[in-house]
Amino acid sequence: MKEYKLFIGGEWVASSTGTIADDMNPATGAVYARVHQASKADIDKAIGAAYAARLAWGNSLAKEREAILIKAADVLASRIPEIAEVLIDEAGSGFGKAMFEAGFVVNLLRSAAGECRRINGETMPSDSPGLFSMSLRRPLGVIAGIAPFNFPFLLACKKVAMALAAGNTFVLKPASYTPVTAMKIAEIFEAAGLPPGVLNVIPCQGSTLGDSLVADPRIRMVTFTGSTEVGKQLAAEAGKHLKKITLEMGGKSPLIVLKDADLDYAVNAAAFGVFLHQGQVCMANSRIIVEEPIFDSFCEKFTAKVRTYRMGDPHDPHTVIGPLIDRKQCAFIDGHVRDAVTKGARLLTGGKSEGNFYEPTVLAGVTADMVVFKEESFGPVVSVIKARDSEDALAVANDSCFGLSSAVITNDLQRAMDLSQRIEAGMVHINNCTAYDEPHVPFGGIKDSGFGREGGKYSMDEMTEVKWITIQVGQRHFPF
Repeated sequence: MKEYKLFIGGEWVASSTGTIADDMNPATGAVYARVHQASKADIDKAIGAAYAARLAWGNSLAKEREAILIKAADVLASRIPEIAEVLIDEAGSGFGKAMFEAGFVVNLLRSAAGECRRINGETMPSDSPGLFSMSLRRPLGVIAGIAPFNFPFLLACKKVAMALAAGNTFVLKPASYTPVTAMKIAEIFEAAGLPPGVLNVIPCQGSTLGDSLVADPRIRMVTFTGSTEVGKQLAAEAGKHLKKITLEMGGKSPLIVLKDADLDYAVNAAAFGVFLHQGQVCMANSRIIVEEPIFDSFCEKFTAKVRTYRMGDPHDPHTVIGPLIDRKQCAFIDGHVRDAVTKGARLLTGGKSEGNFYEPTVLAGVTADMVVFKEESFGPVVSVIKARDSEDALAVANDSCFGLSSAVITNDLQRAMDLSQRIEAGMVHINNCTAYDEPHVPFGGIKDSGFGREGGKYSMDEMTEVKWITIQVGQRHFPF
């Protein structure tokens, strides 16, 4: 049984209290690894290490940060099978999803390396004679990141890599379910030659963490991916301390299928977009809104496809539905399904669970009074909703407190562009599903899905601050 220590100040250190937690394999229920848990003293030490390293790293040359990020990408590229195996065993990722996630981060690291040379200021005209006016961007200092369990490698690395590219140091708190994945990030950057203290990884329980990262004055920014409930609490706390924060939270993303769509393509896109990683994806298209003329045909074809999905061992490349991260989520999903059926929805397939595995489930005729219409299930459950026409579909899509991702499938480009501008979401994908990302794009949502953007230059904007500098050429005339 492998044991993992904390990574603080460039060293692997034991928990100061000796607390070690079992890390479970969600597919088998067996202990996968044992991970040291940071105490409040350890958290303070990690923040101190990042704070001590901030000036040297913040003043490092762009080419120096670039070289380390490129080296980290090369290290990861040589270890993709190892990282994928961790994602399968610790997070319950399917084989394909795990390989994709590890490979995506290689490109993410290289994209972050490129951003090191693109942290740009500007010059601007002045109203005063002889005054040269310019702005520049400077790193914030110490940034703290709280990562989720569903894409633990990708989403944590997106925060870490972009923060380091901008010249910040980082304290990473991984999800309690997936701490080993975060320790692998530390290993990769250690192998790439990252200076001590620039990255610190502190697995711990939320109750131990408390508001340490938000309240500590040495931390200038918190970046969070997770539930809306926790995100709102962090935002409220950040407001008390005038702390910069970015939030990427829940979603109930709509996929609109218009009557002129290629039906087979729409079925394939919709199925991938909701059942990727057992539906444990914040941008999953868990609401499929279909125009009335093709509704019945879509439901028939979609259900037939879903019934072919294999559920079981995530190591098997043919498995589509692997385990949920925790058995408790099955009971939560059961509540959504029972409520919907009681109120008149039709259960087309699924609705059963065993252990941590929940069958891919399709509900038709879902209406706004059902809990599953409003709440995020975060599992392999999808609602298929009938719309009278495209305007009705838009109204249904916008009837949500969330606004993360969305999609429209149609051959009418003019209508697609019109809808894309009126859908209340941070991201819209035309003729695609809602589950899509690239390293350099402005990833993020609106409404209860959060604020701020991650990726490329958008991360650089979030993770730096603007400074205005003027130079007076000659002497300024003062009125007194």
